[in-house]
This record gives sequence, structure tokens and C-alpha cells, in this order.
Amino acid sequence: MERSHSRRSGWHGTTIIGIRKDGQVAVAGDGQVSLGQTVIKGSARKIRRIRTGGQEVICGFAGSTADAFTLVERLETKLEASPGQLTRAAVELAKDWRTDKYLRNLEAMLIVTDGRELLVVTGAGDVLEPEHGIAAIGSGGNYALAAARAMISGSDNAETIARKAMEIAADICVYTNSELCVELIEERG
Repeated sequence: MERSHSRRSGWHGTTIIGIRKDGQVAVAGDGQVSLGQTVIKGSARKIRRIRTGGQEVICGFAGSTADAFTLVERLETKLEASPGQLTRAAVELAKDWRTDKYLRNLEAMLIVTDGRELLVVTGAGDVLEPEHGIAAIGSGGNYALAAARAMISGSDNAETIARKAMEIAADICVYTNSELCVELIEERG
């Protein structure tokens, strides 16, 4: 999201990771909010669980908080229109995000899961199902992704891998801390 750095006044980073393994999905995010080189808050909650029409979805976000909240609300509306169809709702959100005059200026990325699907949704119109059951976004996303990829074939469960990967990202990325929020959801048929 290079364009956000040129248009914004220095808001940086976070790390969000989603891990699917053995019938469980864990979504973890750090709590750091930075402005330039200053930590503004260390315990922000960047993972949300939404419930609509009997369906549960976990959303993790990186980028502008207000923008992300707007997108999560829009996703909730799309889920109400397409109950039980996370991919369809995410595609509809991505289409709106890319084409709507207001929404296209929103600067955030989402990881969403209903336990069955694990998706990355971007403002470029992308709805991506990541390889290896691992999705990561944010300034420390590549560090967490690499760490999780190294651990995914081991014996650890999804939550443990997510926690360990976030710990590694926090050690490397200055815009990521070790104040974690982790949400779990079971895969449903």
C-alpha cells in the first residue's frame, strides 16, 4: 500500500495473520498504532468478529482504522444479502471498493474468514485465497507469513503457529508489537 504513505501523515503498520490448519482458523493481530516514529497506542484491537444471519465471520484489518471499520460494516451488509456465502460477499465488497467514488479512497486491507474460507480483500479489487492456508497483511505481514510457512507442516495447531509467527514479526518489524489479539473459528462444512 505504497500510496498510503505518500498521502497520509505518517500512519504506519500493523501485522495481521490468518492460519487455517486441521479444521481451525486463527486470526491474530498486534495492537500497535504508530504515527511516524511514535507509538500512539499499544493495545488497539484490529480483529473483529461479526455475526449476521446466523453466520460468524472474523475480520482482521491493516491500514486506516476508520477506513477498515467502514469496510467491515460494508462486508456485514454484503453478508446479510448473501447469507453463508463469504466469497460472494467479499467479491461484492471488492467490486464496490474498486468502483465506488467514496470507497476507492479507503486505505486498508482485510483478512476475512468464516472457518471454511480464508480470504484477503484489497482495494485493488482483489479477493485472494492464499496458498498453504496462510494469509498475512500489514507492515510485518511478510515476516509473519515466512515464519508461519516454516511452521505449518509441524505439529503445532493454527493458534500456536499464529502466535509464534506474530512473535517473530514483532521482533523484526518496528510497527508491530507483541500485544496480541487472537480469534479462533472452527471450520464448518
